Amino acid sequence: MTPRTTRPPVGARGDLFDPLCPTRRLLDRIGGKWTSMAVKVLAEASPDEVRFAELQRRMAGVSQKMLSVTLQALCRDGLVSRRVESSVPPRVYYGLTDLGVSLEVPLAAVRQWAEEHMAEIDRAQQLADEGAADS
Repeated sequence: MTPRTTRPPVGARGDLFDPLCPTRRLLDRIGGKWTSMAVKVLAEASPDEVRFAELQRRMAGVSQKMLSVTLQALCRDGLVSRRVESSVPPRVYYGLTDLGVSLEVPLAAVRQWAEEHMAEIDRAQQLADEGAADS
C-alpha cells in the first residue's frame, strides 16, 4: 500500500494515524490549554457573549497575541462567533456557537481528569526526575 499524498475528501471520516488527516490538526487546536480555557469561559457565559478584554482578564497568563490567535482559530473552525460593535474603540464580543457548546462537555471531562490525577502525575514526574539524576 502506498502512502497517501493528497488530503482526504471534505467530510470524510478521519484516520488519526494518517499524517495528512485533518483530525490531527483539529486535535492539536482543541487540545491546547488556551482553547480549553477560552471554551470554558465562553461556556460559563453562554448564551451571552464575552468581550475580548474580559476573556483576557479571566485567562490568567494569556498574551493578547495568543488569545487573538486562539480566538481566530476557534472562529475559523465554527466553534466561536465574533461580533464587532461599532464604537470608538470598537467593542468585540465572542460567544460559543452550538458546535462550540458541544465541545465543552468533552473538554470539561479532560479538565476534570487532569485535576483529579495531577498529584499522581507530579509524583510520577518526580520519581522519573530522581531516577534520571541517579543515572
